[in-house]
Amino acid sequence: MTVQVPFAAVRDDAPDVPLPMRAGDAAADLRAAEAFVLDPGERAMVPTGWSVAVPSGMAGLVLARSGLAFKHGIALVNSPGLIDSGYRGELRVILINLGSEPFSAEAGERIAQFMVISLPDTANVVVDELPESVDGRGTAGFGSSGTA
Repeated sequence: MTVQVPFAAVRDDAPDVPLPMRAGDAAADLRAAEAFVLDPGERAMVPTGWSVAVPSGMAGLVLARSGLAFKHGIALVNSPGLIDSGYRGELRVILINLGSEPFSAEAGERIAQFMVISLPDTANVVVDELPESVDGRGTAGFGSSGTA
């Protein structure tokens, strides 16, 4: 079943519509609508020039591009970014430069990825006690599975 995800340009000079690069790719590439420079440690909200209508019962996720992360230390501050089905504003990507050199990108360069996922119907309920976890982890948290 193919789910249509409507995109609308929010500026006349919007870069290419977000599309997967290859058949079978899980996410579509988001491109910068404007050129920008990020100095080391700096973060910026980069516009994409597009808005989206995520279908009801689904969510959009904005994800980092592994090549930018590996080659330049570029990451998403709030990874993954969540786009709710009711949001209709411009998709913007909050990037941070964790590298040691300034990073620059021209308008139209790929800066992140956009994925749509299905959501189950859920109902949060208050209980007196949680059921045991299936793996026995319980309350063991950060580092509980080891460091190597």
